[in-house]
Amino acid sequence: MRDLDCYETQGKLITKFALQLLMLTFLRPSEVRLASWDEFDFNKRLWRIPAHKMKMKSEHLVPLSKQTIALLKNIQEITGKAGLLFPSHTTKKSISDNTMRLAMFKMGYDGNTFGKSRATPHGFRANASSILNEQGFNPDAIERQLSHIERDGVCAAYIHHARFLDDRFEMMQWWADYLDDAKNKI
Repeated sequence: MRDLDCYETQGKLITKFALQLLMLTFLRPSEVRLASWDEFDFNKRLWRIPAHKMKMKSEHLVPLSKQTIALLKNIQEITGKAGLLFPSHTTKKSISDNTMRLAMFKMGYDGNTFGKSRATPHGFRANASSILNEQGFNPDAIERQLSHIERDGVCAAYIHHARFLDDRFEMMQWWADYLDDAKNKI
């Protein structure tokens, strides 16, 4: 997290912001890369990702912490309030699949740098899930935040429409605060 704080000395500021958004929301990298401004409601503190952008083809709601809202406002200063949050500087498409991964490798998380393990953008999901489960958050809320869909037919019939939004709003704010505290303690 501290390496990421000064990443713009090595790479693009917008890449730093993409990784920070990924850490705060623990979404899949493609969901962050393809985000567009029309999906966000700052008043409701909610990101509504349409089904066609999701792996499981089901709409996904992402509660936004105060820190995430502040980050999004910083991103808006660079990319505007319309279109993609993370447009490529060479095309009208989003940043590439490799942008965030290569940034992490540039910071030394390539598995070849002494004192740093190999890490990938997708790995933030596992870290968040482990820590949140250890802290006693509702496992169903965690799974819903990860946009995992119940595969057991009986369970799926009962919790298909459950979104656990109240739990998730609390959890996402706790997570953002935890990241801030962890960065300051290291």
